[in-house]
Amino acid sequence: MLSVEEVRSSLERAGQLHVLQFWPELSEDEKKTFLSELSQLDFDELREHCRGAAEAATRSTTKVDQKMEPVPLEFIGSVVKSDRDTINEWQNEGYLRISENQVAVLLLAGGQGTRLGVPYPKGMFNVGLPSSKTLYQIQAERICRVQQLANMKHGSKCIVPWYIMTSEFTLDPTKKFFEENKHFGLDPSNVVMFEQRMIPAVTFDGKVILQNKGKLAMAPDGNGGLYRALVDNQVLEDMQKRGVKYLHVYCVDNILVKMADPIFIGFCVSKQADCGAKVVQKASPEEPVGVVCRVDGVFQVVEYSELPLEAAEQRLPGGELRYSAGNICNHFFTLDFLQEVAQKFQSQLKQHVAVKKVPFVDKDGNMVNPTKPNGIKMEKFVFDVFQFSRRFVAFEVAREDEFSPLKNAAGAPLDTPSSARQSLLALHLRWVLAAGACFLEASGGVTRPRVTLEEETLVVCEISPLVSCSGEGLDLLLKDKMLTSPFLLDEKTAKQLLK
Repeated sequence: MLSVEEVRSSLERAGQLHVLQFWPELSEDEKKTFLSELSQLDFDELREHCRGAAEAATRSTTKVDQKMEPVPLEFIGSVVKSDRDTINEWQNEGYLRISENQVAVLLLAGGQGTRLGVPYPKGMFNVGLPSSKTLYQIQAERICRVQQLANMKHGSKCIVPWYIMTSEFTLDPTKKFFEENKHFGLDPSNVVMFEQRMIPAVTFDGKVILQNKGKLAMAPDGNGGLYRALVDNQVLEDMQKRGVKYLHVYCVDNILVKMADPIFIGFCVSKQADCGAKVVQKASPEEPVGVVCRVDGVFQVVEYSELPLEAAEQRLPGGELRYSAGNICNHFFTLDFLQEVAQKFQSQLKQHVAVKKVPFVDKDGNMVNPTKPNGIKMEKFVFDVFQFSRRFVAFEVAREDEFSPLKNAAGAPLDTPSSARQSLLALHLRWVLAAGACFLEASGGVTRPRVTLEEETLVVCEISPLVSCSGEGLDLLLKDKMLTSPFLLDEKTAKQLLK
C-alpha cells in the first residue's frame, strides 16, 4: 500500500487532489480503508479516464452515414425461416460439442436491481412464477437439463461450466445466494464467479466524484469490461484447462434465455464463426434497441440513438424493416477469439458515456442525492468486439421464444416483472398445447386456451427446466392429458405422469 504522501503526489499529477479534501476529518480506520482504495488506482489511467470522460460528455451523438448496410444474407442464419432438417443439423452439432466438454456459458451479472426497486442483484429476483424460482435458479436448471440431454444423446458425462461476471456490488450477495441454495444442483467447482473492474464516476468537468468523505463514487466499467476482467482474473486460462472452445455469453435479465443453446452453438460452429450474435426482428422503427449491421464494411451494433429516423423507417420490398436485426445481448465467441481480443484489442474498445445521478458529498461535507444528472459513468459494451471478428454471423430467433428482458419495476410500460412472467408462462403454454394437452374449464368443459400475454386471460402453466428446457419430451408426458390451471410440471409431477 502506498503512503499518503505518495498518493497525494500522484493525485496532484492526475489533477484530482480534491479527493483528499476531507482527509483530516477521517478516523484512523477510515484513513486506512481510503488509502487502500486509492493505492489500487493506476494514476496515469485515472488522468486519462477523467480527461476522456470530460471530452466525451461534450461530444454530440454521431449519426451513422451512408456507409451503413444490413448484415449480408450470407452471414445470417434463422431458426424462424429455416426448415426442420437444417435446424436439427445445427442442434446435433451443438449437442456434440457440448457432450465433448467444449462449450461453456458466461453470464454478465454486474448490475444491481436498482431499476427494479430492489437492493440485490437482478439474478436473485423472483418475478412471481408459481414455483417462485429466481432468474438464477431458472438459468442453473437449464444448464442441468442441457447437460442431461447431451449425455443422453451421446452417452457422455459432460460439464457445461458457468462463468459469472459480477461487480463489487453483486459478487458477495451472489456468492452467498448460490451457497445458500447449494448452487441449484450444480457442482460448485463448475460455477466460476469473477469480478469486473470498478472505475470512478466523474463530474462534467473531469473531476472524480466523492461518494462520501473517505470513498470514491465507483461504477462497473460496463459489460464490455468483460475482456479486461477475463485477463485480470485468469479466466481464459481456466477455460483452456477445461478444454472449452466455445462460449455462449448472455445478460442476466432475459428470462427466456436458452443456456448453451445447441442450435445457436451448432449454427456458429458449422459456419466456422469466431463471433456471433442472436437477434430478433425489431418490433417497430422506434423500438429503443440497437441494430446489428455493417458500417464501412465493419460489423457493429448501431445504438438506436445513433440511427437516423429515415434509416430506421426504411423497409424492404416485402415490408420488413431494412435495419431489423435487434441486438439482445446474446453472443457466441470462440475461446481463440476471446484470447486475441484480450491480448490485442481490449484497450481499443470505445468508451460510451452514461450520464447519471450520482450521490456525492459537497465541498461542505454534506451528503447530496441529486435530482438531475450530475456525473458521467464511462462504460464499454460487450458487442464492441464485433469489429475484430474475421468470421461474424448473426442468428435470428423468435422474440416470443427467446427474448423478454427484466429491466423496470412494476408499473412501467415495458420490461417489468409482470411482462417477464407472462412471457415465460405463455411460452410454456404453447409447449403444452403443442404436446397435445387440453385444459379443463371451471365449468367442466374442455378448452385449448388462446395463447396470450394478457395476464387476466392466460392459463397459468409453468414447466420446470429440469423437465424440459425447450419443449422437448412433453408429448410423452402430456399427450391427450386433461389439465387444470394453474399447472406446474416439476420433476415429481413428471414421474407421476409416467406411471
